[in-house]
Amino acid sequence: MDGDIGLPATAGTIVQTALSHFKSIDVLVNNAGIIFNKPFTDYTAEDFKSLVSTNLEGFLYITQLSIKQMLVQKSGGSIVTITAALARNPIRGVNASVPMMTKGGLETLTRHLAMEFAPDGIRVNAVAPGVVYTPMQRNTPQELLESRSPMGRPSTVKDIADAVLYLTDASTVTGDTLYVDGGWHLGRW
Repeated sequence: MDGDIGLPATAGTIVQTALSHFKSIDVLVNNAGIIFNKPFTDYTAEDFKSLVSTNLEGFLYITQLSIKQMLVQKSGGSIVTITAALARNPIRGVNASVPMMTKGGLETLTRHLAMEFAPDGIRVNAVAPGVVYTPMQRNTPQELLESRSPMGRPSTVKDIADAVLYLTDASTVTGDTLYVDGGWHLGRW
């Protein structure tokens, strides 16, 4: 579906469309997100609003509606949110403090929601990718991409999708962040 995920109406349309097609909501994957890098002092109020709208408000609106539906269904559910390894593990020279403020907030929300909705059988987890081979990286030199992973190999979209699928099926895993970053989160290498 096209739409601005930062608007409550978009979340409502997505949920209604899902219910009309599938009759229930059992899994939600929060994958909408934006990031752009610049020095902290160069971020503008408009930059901040854009990041908050997509990364936080979008999460809030779609997750609230999905959890409400899961509670009505009384059959549990799984929510997986894509965060970023960079939120917990900064790299000198990668100036993304303001976007990582939003991604770090998603990681915190993951733990809190997992605790709040565990009695209802709703599991809430996150996947924190490092560098991933995507079209966003097409202009980044291969050596630089490889240097951002202790394994010397960035993740693929399939690696991230496999982690999401694992978390949607892992019936006793909740409140966890699964790092899919080649070991980036372990520290300096």
